Amino acid sequence: MQTPPPRCGLQSSTLLGMISVFGHLNPDTDAVTAALVYAHLLSRSGTPATAYRLGDLNLETAYVLREAGLDAPELLFSLPAGSLVALVDHNESAQSLPNLAELDVRYVVDHHKLGDLTTSQPASLRFEPLGCTATLLLKLHREAGLSIEPVDARLLLSAILSDTLHFRSPTTTVADRDAAAFLAPIAGIDDVAGYAMQMFAAKSNLGDIAADKLLKMDYKVFPFGTQTWGIGVVETTNPAYVFGRQAELLSAMQAEKAAAQLDGVLLGVVDILNETNRMLVPSETEAGVVQAAFGVETQGGLADLGQLISRKKQIIPALEAYFST
Repeated sequence: MQTPPPRCGLQSSTLLGMISVFGHLNPDTDAVTAALVYAHLLSRSGTPATAYRLGDLNLETAYVLREAGLDAPELLFSLPAGSLVALVDHNESAQSLPNLAELDVRYVVDHHKLGDLTTSQPASLRFEPLGCTATLLLKLHREAGLSIEPVDARLLLSAILSDTLHFRSPTTTVADRDAAAFLAPIAGIDDVAGYAMQMFAAKSNLGDIAADKLLKMDYKVFPFGTQTWGIGVVETTNPAYVFGRQAELLSAMQAEKAAAQLDGVLLGVVDILNETNRMLVPSETEAGVVQAAFGVETQGGLADLGQLISRKKQIIPALEAYFST
């Protein structure tokens, strides 16, 4: 079993030149596992690195780490200016540490569009249009001539299954499918479909999670021209539970909009099994944008977006196109 990267105090890590590796705020499975695997890859390649997370684990990620026999990476709130960092699964400042502009970004590994990232000196940047950062990390292992250890294989496979919704998402590529097929036997997972359903069941077991935390479980802030919006997603095999709490969630969305001084907040509820998305819309402001961007009317605080289930590939591009006109 792979031993997690050592946990070091932030000050001592900085003094030793340790690279701090982390994914985005409100981390999902890809963000957390990518930080763990990339920190391990850098360390194996002679660059000491430690993985961190920028938020609480969601239920699916907690399940993945538990099954892998790993503790969660240490929670990171800030780093001293000039600290050496590597970003995985994100590159936009609104989704990262608040003082990202003061940090020394040495590496970025991501599968999203390039945002507002700037660096103080040349950095190693690796972007590819894939369904998951994990698929790119497998490529980096191969390019470095390093084998994939079993625990890393399990983490990478889990991230691919999560980000592609077991290949249901339109973001899925042939490379993602091939990576999963390669990783599964190394990870010791014979029934990939069954494992994916166990992950999704863990993700859907929402219990008594407070509405404000449910909103933030997979939530990102995006700049659209002069406006800033929060876009959340709940991916579940039990959407009825989420809609049973619709009033709470709409209230939490309004509260977050006011507290964070956002122009709008939306929450997509993705039915994993039926591959549909019904979006919670808290006010007339958001309803007007949804109507213009997607051609869908909001009724009773809900807008049916049909099979537009990918925030990255379908929701954000449509909103960007609307706000750019």
